[in-house]
Amino acid sequence: MILVCGEALYDLFLADSDPQGVIAIDAWPGGSPFNVAIGLARLGQAVSFFSSISTDVFGEGLVRLLRREGVWDGYLRRSPAPSTLSIVGADPQGTPHYSFRGDGAADRMILAADLPPKITGVRAIHVGSLATVVRPIGEALRLLVLRESSNCVVSYDPNVRPTVEPDPDVWRRAVSSLVPMSHLMKLSAEDIDYLYRGADPKTLAAQWIRAGARLVVLTRGELGVSAWTRGVHVQLPAERVTVVDTVGAGDAFQAALLAGLAETGALSPEAIAELDEPALSRLLAFAIRAAAVTCSRRGAVDACCRRRRSSRSRQSGKQNAEPCNCTFGVRRQSLCRMLGSCSQSGLEQVRNRFARRLNNS
Repeated sequence: MILVCGEALYDLFLADSDPQGVIAIDAWPGGSPFNVAIGLARLGQAVSFFSSISTDVFGEGLVRLLRREGVWDGYLRRSPAPSTLSIVGADPQGTPHYSFRGDGAADRMILAADLPPKITGVRAIHVGSLATVVRPIGEALRLLVLRESSNCVVSYDPNVRPTVEPDPDVWRRAVSSLVPMSHLMKLSAEDIDYLYRGADPKTLAAQWIRAGARLVVLTRGELGVSAWTRGVHVQLPAERVTVVDTVGAGDAFQAALLAGLAETGALSPEAIAELDEPALSRLLAFAIRAAAVTCSRRGAVDACCRRRRSSRSRQSGKQNAEPCNCTFGVRRQSLCRMLGSCSQSGLEQVRNRFARRLNNS
């Protein structure tokens, strides 16, 4: 099982106002860790979510979605505090801009005393974004990672949001404290630019690997992806896609990274460190494809990958174990069903398959 920890909220997408000043609002469940958990579940991974979710109308919607998608809620806490709301506007290029309403919200109200006393059967823990820099949950998650980092893979995505915490020193301190305990670290070019303006990503990656990271991945939007281990550097281009919005693209990428590692038997610190160039390239190519599909649709959760399962497999909790001959090399078709065989090129075919699955859901 993969345990995802952090915020769960609603993204409120704002449309242009009419002459009377009325603004249409399109509300979608989200939050970076929440999106990653949904993405992992739709990729056929056993996943649980640790957070505090409100009992208000938004929180009820979040919990219903987690349960519907098969995310285990045994670590979930409920709170009468309100849900965090993220107000999202976009520039003409589709780049999102956020304004958060989260002070005193439920997903921040996790104390060290609220941590699960014992975690069993967890192969990886993913943390990131707002929850690592706001209190009290930020300190609680740091303690959780410190306690469990010797028992499983730790995945970390800073996913910097200056509108929530405008002080880059706060984000830098979070990175410095979590990197030594993290085996997989993913950042965006925007994160690097905000936190370490002018720094060479290769130099930063080498620094973080010396500190303890096994794999550092840098996403660069339309410029593609770079990744480093101690002995390997891979750089791949982005997929061409008509961008609707980029909300959740990084989260889809993160979910695909973790799912790909799990499916190929590489979800351990040792295996991640030993990824060779072909294996790392295949992993990144799949994650890039997942992010591209997300960019082609509105709303992170709606765009997240979905894998169809039979009623029998849903009831038993087991995944189908069908052989797969795609070049990604997975034993099950959970990844390939989402996006089509990795040996097939053409994003339009991928998008068409994905759309049919959503329409048939």
